[in-house]
Amino acid sequence: MREGHRFAPRTEHAFTISIDLSAPYWVKPTVRGETRAAIYAKSGKVEGPRLNGIIVPMSGGDFPLAREDGVIDFDARYLIEADDGAIIYLENRGYRWARDEQIAQKMRNNEAVSFDDYYMRVTPKFDAPAGPHEWMSKHVFVGVAEKLPGANCIHYFVVL
Repeated sequence: MREGHRFAPRTEHAFTISIDLSAPYWVKPTVRGETRAAIYAKSGKVEGPRLNGIIVPMSGGDFPLAREDGVIDFDARYLIEADDGAIIYLENRGYRWARDEQIAQKMRNNEAVSFDDYYMRVTPKFDAPAGPHEWMSKHVFVGVAEKLPGANCIHYFVVL
Protein backbone atom coordinates (compact mmCIF):
# COMPACT_ATOMS: atom_id res chain seq x y z
CA MET A 1 0.00 0.00 0.00
CA ARG A 2 1.54 3.30 -1.04
CA GLU A 3 1.58 6.27 1.29
CA GLY A 4 -1.40 8.55 0.93
CA HIS A 5 -3.72 5.73 -0.13
CA ARG A 6 -7.31 6.84 0.36
CA PHE A 7 -7.97 3.86 2.64
CA ALA A 8 -4.88 4.38 4.81
CA PRO A 9 -6.06 4.55 8.41
CA ARG A 10 -5.96 7.81 10.32
CA THR A 11 -5.16 7.70 14.00
CA GLU A 12 -5.49 10.09 16.91
CA HIS A 13 -3.70 9.88 20.27
CA ALA A 14 -6.35 8.93 22.84
CA PHE A 15 -4.34 8.36 26.05
CA THR A 16 -1.16 6.91 27.53
CA ILE A 17 -1.06 4.23 30.21
CA SER A 18 1.96 4.01 32.51
CA ILE A 19 2.07 0.75 34.47
CA ASP A 20 4.29 -0.30 37.37
CA LEU A 21 4.80 -4.05 37.20
CA SER A 22 5.36 -6.75 39.80
CA ALA A 23 8.28 -9.12 39.70
CA PRO A 24 7.60 -11.88 37.16
CA TYR A 25 6.63 -15.44 38.03
CA TRP A 26 7.99 -17.98 35.52
CA VAL A 27 6.81 -21.28 34.09
CA LYS A 28 9.92 -22.47 32.30
CA PRO A 29 10.11 -24.30 30.23
CA THR A 30 6.50 -25.18 29.60
CA VAL A 31 5.74 -28.59 28.17
CA ARG A 32 5.89 -26.94 24.73
CA GLY A 33 9.48 -25.82 25.42
CA GLU A 34 8.64 -22.14 25.67
CA THR A 35 8.59 -19.84 28.70
CA ARG A 36 5.43 -18.34 30.17
CA ALA A 37 5.40 -15.54 32.74
CA ALA A 38 2.84 -13.85 34.96
CA ILE A 39 3.53 -10.17 35.67
CA TYR A 40 0.92 -8.23 37.62
CA ALA A 41 -0.09 -4.58 37.23
CA LYS A 42 0.79 -3.13 40.67
CA SER A 43 -0.42 0.36 39.83
CA GLY A 44 -0.58 2.83 37.01
CA LYS A 45 -2.10 5.94 35.59
CA VAL A 46 -4.02 6.83 32.45
CA GLU A 47 -3.51 10.29 30.98
CA GLY A 48 -4.61 11.82 27.73
CA PRO A 49 -7.00 13.91 25.74
CA ARG A 50 -9.77 11.26 25.69
CA LEU A 51 -9.35 9.36 28.98
CA ASN A 52 -7.82 9.92 32.42
CA GLY A 53 -7.77 7.64 35.44
CA ILE A 54 -5.79 4.89 37.12
CA ILE A 55 -5.03 1.21 36.70
CA VAL A 56 -6.91 -0.67 39.42
CA PRO A 57 -4.04 -2.12 41.49
CA MET A 58 -3.54 -5.87 41.07
CA SER A 59 -6.69 -6.16 38.92
CA GLY A 60 -4.80 -8.25 36.39
CA GLY A 61 -1.57 -8.39 34.50
CA ASP A 62 0.32 -9.74 31.54
CA PHE A 63 0.86 -13.43 30.83
CA PRO A 64 3.45 -13.28 28.04
CA LEU A 65 4.79 -16.25 26.14
CA ALA A 66 8.51 -16.03 25.32
CA ARG A 67 8.82 -17.82 22.00
CA GLU A 68 11.87 -19.72 20.75
CA ASP A 69 12.45 -17.05 18.06
CA GLY A 70 12.91 -14.31 20.69
CA VAL A 71 9.46 -12.78 20.25
CA ILE A 72 7.42 -11.96 23.35
CA ASP A 73 3.72 -12.66 22.69
CA PHE A 74 1.67 -10.50 25.08
CA ASP A 75 -1.70 -11.33 26.61
CA ALA A 76 -2.52 -8.64 29.18
CA ARG A 77 -5.82 -8.02 30.96
CA TYR A 78 -6.59 -5.55 33.72
CA LEU A 79 -9.01 -2.82 34.81
CA ILE A 80 -8.97 0.94 34.33
CA GLU A 81 -10.86 3.22 36.71
CA ALA A 82 -11.70 6.44 34.85
CA ASP A 83 -11.70 9.76 36.70
CA ASP A 84 -15.51 9.63 36.78
CA GLY A 85 -15.43 6.24 38.56
CA ALA A 86 -16.32 4.10 35.52
CA ILE A 87 -14.58 0.71 35.42
CA ILE A 88 -13.24 -0.32 31.99
CA TYR A 89 -11.85 -3.76 31.14
CA LEU A 90 -8.74 -3.81 28.93
CA GLU A 91 -7.52 -6.81 26.94
CA ASN A 92 -4.19 -6.29 25.17
CA ARG A 93 -2.48 -8.58 22.66
CA GLY A 94 0.79 -7.77 20.96
CA TYR A 95 4.43 -8.49 20.28
CA ARG A 96 7.86 -7.35 21.41
CA TRP A 97 11.17 -8.27 19.84
CA ALA A 98 14.64 -6.78 19.94
CA ARG A 99 16.64 -5.74 16.90
CA ASP A 100 19.61 -7.89 18.02
CA GLU A 101 20.63 -10.34 20.76
CA GLN A 102 22.57 -7.76 22.80
CA ILE A 103 19.46 -5.59 23.10
CA ALA A 104 17.34 -8.67 23.89
CA GLN A 105 19.68 -9.56 26.76
CA LYS A 106 19.48 -6.03 28.18
CA MET A 107 15.68 -6.25 28.10
CA ARG A 108 15.76 -9.65 29.84
CA ASN A 109 17.98 -8.06 32.51
CA ASN A 110 15.39 -5.26 32.91
CA GLU A 111 17.90 -2.63 31.74
CA ALA A 112 17.04 0.54 29.86
CA VAL A 113 17.27 0.39 26.05
CA SER A 114 16.53 2.89 23.31
CA PHE A 115 13.02 2.88 21.83
CA ASP A 116 14.55 2.43 18.36
CA ASP A 117 16.20 -0.85 19.39
CA TYR A 118 13.01 -2.92 19.68
CA TYR A 119 9.51 -3.36 18.31
CA MET A 120 6.66 -3.34 20.85
CA ARG A 121 3.10 -2.92 19.61
CA VAL A 122 -0.27 -3.94 21.01
CA THR A 123 -3.86 -4.16 19.80
CA PRO A 124 -6.25 -3.57 22.71
CA LYS A 125 -9.97 -4.15 23.09
CA PHE A 126 -12.03 -2.41 25.73
CA ASP A 127 -15.25 -3.36 27.50
CA ALA A 128 -16.63 -0.05 28.72
CA PRO A 129 -19.98 0.72 30.34
CA ALA A 130 -22.69 2.59 28.48
CA GLY A 131 -22.22 6.32 28.72
CA PRO A 132 -19.29 8.63 28.12
CA HIS A 133 -16.72 5.82 27.63
CA GLU A 134 -18.69 3.50 25.35
CA TRP A 135 -16.81 4.93 22.33
CA MET A 136 -13.88 2.76 23.48
CA SER A 137 -15.93 -0.39 22.79
CA LYS A 138 -16.73 0.79 19.26
CA HIS A 139 -13.27 1.60 17.90
CA VAL A 140 -10.06 -0.17 16.96
CA PHE A 141 -6.91 0.96 18.76
CA VAL A 142 -3.19 0.52 18.25
CA GLY A 143 -0.72 0.88 21.09
CA VAL A 144 2.93 1.80 20.73
CA ALA A 145 4.75 0.71 23.85
CA GLU A 146 7.92 1.70 25.66
CA LYS A 147 9.64 -0.91 27.80
CA LEU A 148 11.08 0.77 30.87
CA PRO A 149 12.90 -0.96 33.75
CA GLY A 150 10.11 -2.36 35.96
CA ALA A 151 7.37 -0.66 33.95
CA ASN A 152 5.61 -0.22 30.62
CA CYS A 153 4.34 2.98 29.05
CA ILE A 154 1.85 2.42 26.22
CA HIS A 155 0.62 5.22 23.96
CA TYR A 156 -2.82 4.34 22.58
CA PHE A 157 -4.10 5.66 19.26
CA VAL A 158 -7.71 5.29 18.16
CA VAL A 159 -8.17 4.39 14.49
CA LEU A 160 -10.69 6.83 13.01
